Amino acid sequence: MLINMSEACEFLKECEDTVVLIHQSPDGDCTGAGIAVREILHAMGKRCRIECSDIIPKRYDFLTSVTGSGINDEFEPKTIIAVDVADPQLLGSLREKYDGKVQLCIDHHVSNVEYAAKTLLYPDASATCEIIYNMAKELGFKLSDHIATCIYTGIATDTGCFKYENTSAQCHEIVAELMKSHKLKYAKINREMFDVKSPGRIKMESTVMELMEFYYGNKLTMICVTADIMQKMGVDSNDLEGCASLPLQVEGAEVGIMIKEREKDVYKISMRSANDVNVSKICQTLGGGGHVKASGCLLKGSLDDVKKELIAAVGKAIEA
Repeated sequence: MLINMSEACEFLKECEDTVVLIHQSPDGDCTGAGIAVREILHAMGKRCRIECSDIIPKRYDFLTSVTGSGINDEFEPKTIIAVDVADPQLLGSLREKYDGKVQLCIDHHVSNVEYAAKTLLYPDASATCEIIYNMAKELGFKLSDHIATCIYTGIATDTGCFKYENTSAQCHEIVAELMKSHKLKYAKINREMFDVKSPGRIKMESTVMELMEFYYGNKLTMICVTADIMQKMGVDSNDLEGCASLPLQVEGAEVGIMIKEREKDVYKISMRSANDVNVSKICQTLGGGGHVKASGCLLKGSLDDVKKELIAAVGKAIEA
């Protein structure tokens, strides 16, 4: 059931002993939003912890390492909230534990399948962190510098440092207010999120760019990061955040795909659109979803079969 902001805020006021779920392969938005919700509930005197099927990457230590971050609080949960999780499949190994038990989902993905009992959905929001900012205002909650940092990180990462099409006037206004009212180290955050790369990541980028594949007159570009490549370059999946945009650097590319091997015959697909192709619709046909310009899915099978399935699916959209 879709609910409005006031109803979601009333839910937060009433909830007790809450587990906040964030999606597998955690990024800046789900991490920032999850911690912000936890901090707000803690300020209300409520117990809360964050759960994720994957380890939150070290690059987000500046968000998670704050004293009392609540990630390991122990209690028997009475309330389950998911943030930035459009589909229970994105809960990874936690899906079986929590499927059918999520009471509130806070999200901004147009592909949200409304699996929670209550869903606060703003598909026009730049990031889930933008929704959390507005929730805090509705609650009359005064943001700490740490929550401001979480919200900024979520908005900045989900907008590609304010260059993606989901960047809005409203998200700029929110960031301006955060910069005016809080000690926000935005330049340092932007450097860590967008500029700093491990030596292995730089070598890996060079390798996969050389191996890039081109289809439909270069309108579809595809790179594949196998377990062998990651091992040779000394990187893990956490080093790959932001790589999904690499294929779209090619002139004339309409759709870019990054294939990342998670385990044998299991591949995480990240799909990006440069202009008019709706990659959310494509990924939905493959069991995934996301945004119009940035979506993903999980495919199983041999690498050759996965590539063929992707090429066929994108070809229908490009040639439509």
